[in-house]
Order: sequence, then C-alpha cells, then structure tokens
Amino acid sequence: MNTPAKTRAPGSGWLRRGPAEAVSMALIGGGIVMLMQPFWLVLYTWSFIVILAGTVGFVVGSHLRD
Repeated sequence: MNTPAKTRAPGSGWLRRGPAEAVSMALIGGGIVMLMQPFWLVLYTWSFIVILAGTVGFVVGSHLRD
C-alpha cells in the first residue's frame, strides 16, 4: 500500500516548536549572563528585557506545532 507522503508548505520549517524554544532558551541564558556580569552597566540594564523576551518567546513557542 502506498500512502502519500506528508507535504509541508514551503517556508514553514522556521516556525516550529524546536527552533523557537531553542532561541528562547538562548535568550533567557544570555539575559542571565547579562544580569550576573559585573563589568558593563548597559548589559545589566537590558538583562531584564532580554529575559522577559525569552520567557514570552518560550511560552509562545511551546504552543507551536512540532
């Protein structure tokens, strides 16, 4: 029996759960590093925004299809 192969729309591979969660976790990790470094005040200032963006991205990314 031949079953038709699943076809994906072109360009739909970038909006998947795996890559979205990976980018979000990288943002969260980068924000924590920015928060804990003692050298540049501007990185410390932006760290909360970066952590918040990563958290929101993770929540949105976890609702995407696999």
